[in-house]
Amino acid sequence: MTLPEEGRPGALLLAMNVGSSSLKFAVARADDPSVQLFAGAADRLGADGAKLLCGPPDAEPSRKQIPGADHAVALKEVAAAIAESFPGATVTGIGHRIVHGGAEFLQPTLIDDSVLTALDGLITLAPLHQPPGLKGIRTLATLYNGVRQVACFDTAFHATKPWVHEAIALPERFYDMGLRRYGFHGLSCQSICRMLAAEGFPYADCKLVIAHMGNGCSATAVRDGKSIACSMGFSTLDGLAMGTRAGRVDAGAILHLLHQGFDVHEVEDLLYRRAGMLGLSGFSNDMRDLLASDDPKAARAIDFFVERAVEEISRMAGALRGLDTVVFCGGIGENAHPIRERICDGLAFLGPETLVRQTDEESEILLETARLVS
Repeated sequence: MTLPEEGRPGALLLAMNVGSSSLKFAVARADDPSVQLFAGAADRLGADGAKLLCGPPDAEPSRKQIPGADHAVALKEVAAAIAESFPGATVTGIGHRIVHGGAEFLQPTLIDDSVLTALDGLITLAPLHQPPGLKGIRTLATLYNGVRQVACFDTAFHATKPWVHEAIALPERFYDMGLRRYGFHGLSCQSICRMLAAEGFPYADCKLVIAHMGNGCSATAVRDGKSIACSMGFSTLDGLAMGTRAGRVDAGAILHLLHQGFDVHEVEDLLYRRAGMLGLSGFSNDMRDLLASDDPKAARAIDFFVERAVEEISRMAGALRGLDTVVFCGGIGENAHPIRERICDGLAFLGPETLVRQTDEESEILLETARLVS
């Protein structure tokens, strides 16, 4: 799919958002990162149904089956699609969504060997997300040799949180070791805030909660465009129930499992990969499957999801000392109207208005990458 001559830039920026079994990407001119020229996604990576969809934003995407492809193969397919669509153009900067920046990385950062080593050290804090994100960096370093790469952190947006919403009630030395509530889905929140600002949304006078609901879910309290508190904390496990993650769990329950003979790897696998909607329903982590099912366990899983969402959004309202507006985004937040409706019913006592917006993490990555590599 080659763009017409007038649509071919000489220098390109690439935004890469790599997930545990999928990836999304977007391409823009290096001199105009605000307009995406080309975008796409690959999903079901590692399975027979893996496929790549890509094309200009205003056109029907092309579809290519890549059965069994892992992240490295999918990234090579993405690079080939970009080269085919922009013959003669050069990628001059690549930005990546990296879920965990820890206490050290509080803003987008140019990547070098020392940064990669530091990010490797955070893998245990985000075992579903950090490894594929770092694999994306290393794979594209070989495909685009010498091109500068930028890490954009989901935790960075939350660096503005006050200490009371960052600290954990442990001795101070543990805080100094990095045990604190970081918060996640920051690029999504940043994207929503940018959209609302462009719409003239009255930030200064609004108590806002951004409810990002997909396979991972979080609620973030925002005041004047800055994070105040987040339902996710030290890791991506806390807060709302999610596709395969449990959400809030009493730490005593984890200690109990360890005392019962479960080792740390079994507990980690349970909490990250076998809990949440998958664990409760017994058959799927996908809200679309649960809504379509007549299995009583699916209904119970949905009930649990809705209740936890109401509780966590209400907790964010407590941090804000009130609530004016809830913005729903993410796959469930944007598309699952029955879920949104039930959550809104549960929040009726707070009287908030509700908005639905499509988050655009790739645009945030492109803008930050342009700023750092220009």
